[in-house]
Amino acid sequence: MNKLPLGAGLALRVSTVASLVASLLALLAGCGASVLPQVHDERGRLDLARRLYEKGDYALAIESLSPFSTSGSGSANVDEAVYLLGLCHLKSKDFPKAQADFERLVRDYPESDSAPSASFRVGEAMWGQTRGPDFDQEFTLKALDQWMAFRRDNPGHWLSDEATRRIAQARTRLATKLYKTGTLYVKLQEYQPARNYFINVLTEYSETPLYGDALIGWAVASARLGEKDTALVVLRDLEREFSGRPLGVKAARTLSDVQKWQPPKKAVRRRTIPNEPAPAGTPTGSLP
Repeated sequence: MNKLPLGAGLALRVSTVASLVASLLALLAGCGASVLPQVHDERGRLDLARRLYEKGDYALAIESLSPFSTSGSGSANVDEAVYLLGLCHLKSKDFPKAQADFERLVRDYPESDSAPSASFRVGEAMWGQTRGPDFDQEFTLKALDQWMAFRRDNPGHWLSDEATRRIAQARTRLATKLYKTGTLYVKLQEYQPARNYFINVLTEYSETPLYGDALIGWAVASARLGEKDTALVVLRDLEREFSGRPLGVKAARTLSDVQKWQPPKKAVRRRTIPNEPAPAGTPTGSLP
């Protein structure tokens, strides 16, 4: 095997090390590409944050807007910056911070052109903190109230139609919560509380998709409470009105089940003999 001269081997090793160093520097340069460029005024900072937001670099946009997060009250662009900061937090799913940003804008800069939109976004941030219909609906109610207030105070706003859609979404979730609770009480054979929950859906959320299901639930609970004839009439009407559709199929299946149910047995009231001596002068008592 031929060996390289000592000088040639040393040169080869130096060349290899140099290549590794160059590759490492290139890698570090690539990582450093995400460092924020220098900006010289607040308008430049806001423009940079807007470009980063449009690219989806929300974390860098938030970093560039950090001077506005707690101060900036003397800037002419502070309301725009706070609104953009809220949007970045919203996209990052940091909903509590987004809520705080938008509430700050509405509270501190009510004359801003962004204030009405911020009012709508407060509802979005609240909705992000909600949980499914099986859980507490505190934030669902808060978001609903916020969107209703926004729509009332800002008729004709470009977000009004979206607010209407979100209001319907929130009301459907609340109706679902009531319907599921009623269904649970049916399973527990607590038919009076079940019927009360179904009635709440029928009266408070009649425009939601849960109306038909709640009406079937009401019929089931009513039949179990001894109002079978009324329940059968309701189920037949639903079957006929929604024939061939899922609700009609469900009504027909429930109707078939209810028709087989026997009327509930009435509890027999027992007559007990008082556990005390009969008074004197009665057929079982004795005269003094």
